[in-house]
Parts: sequence; C-alpha cells; structure tokens
Amino acid sequence: MAQLSHFDEGGQAHMVDVSGKSVTDRVAVAEGWVKMRPETLALVEAGTAKKGDVLGIARLAGIMGAKKTADLIPLCHPLPITKVTVDLVPDAGLPGVRIRATVKTTGQTGVEMEALTAVSVAALTVHDMLKAAEKSIEIGGIRVVLKDGGKSGRYEADDAG
Repeated sequence: MAQLSHFDEGGQAHMVDVSGKSVTDRVAVAEGWVKMRPETLALVEAGTAKKGDVLGIARLAGIMGAKKTADLIPLCHPLPITKVTVDLVPDAGLPGVRIRATVKTTGQTGVEMEALTAVSVAALTVHDMLKAAEKSIEIGGIRVVLKDGGKSGRYEADDAG
C-alpha cells in the first residue's frame, strides 16, 4: 500500500509540501448521479420545479464548489483553477441526472478534489431544489474517472464514459 501523503512520520495530519514538484498542466474529470422518480425528473426537464432552473443553478453551484474546495477540505491546497465545466444531463434510464465535472490548472498539485467537489455540490444542489417534490432522492456514484498531469501521470477509470 502506498504511503499516505497527508500524515507525517509521527502520524499527524499535515498539508503536503508541493514546492519541489514540477509545474505541469493538470486535469481531472469526476462524475456522479442523482436518482429520482420519473415524475420528478419531468419537472427538471420541463423547467417547472418550484425553485427554478434546476440544471442551470446546479451547474453554477458546481463551478463555485470547485473554486471553494480548499475552504471545504482542510488539507487541500488553494489552486489557480484555469477552467471548470459542469455538465448535467437528464437520463430517463436512471431515472435522474448524470453529472460530470472537468477541472484544469497549471500547477504543482492535481485537481481531483476540485472535480469531486464540483460534482458533489452540483448533486446536493439538485437535491435541494427538488426536495419539496421528492424526499427519496438519492445521490451516488461520485468518483474520479480521469486524472492527468504531474509525476504520477495519467489515470483513467476502466469504465469511464
């Protein structure tokens, strides 16, 4: 098992020193989903949810979440994010909304946490906007499907869509 980088020799949590790492282009893609009843999804697709444009507001929330990751996750480095995209796609087969976030930077550490945070915040926002219509909404499948850049190179989930 690999050494956990956020603990020192004494087992105390610390922020990793990335000052010796090379500055490289980095990208991470994360995905997740929000499951709901078909009639709740119909509200999303018709744009008739009580709180407004569910997908548009969740997209903005996801982007804001990526930008605030270092404020939310104690040992994350604040990063100069150069691009964030959050795509929310209704999926009748789920039924629900599939979420995919892509985050880019040029720096000394990766943006996996920012991509995961973007998906998580977007999913929570979908839930918040629809909770009056349905209490049984489920969030899941949140994971990194692509990471590239830096010393460890490229990672791509075997079943990444």
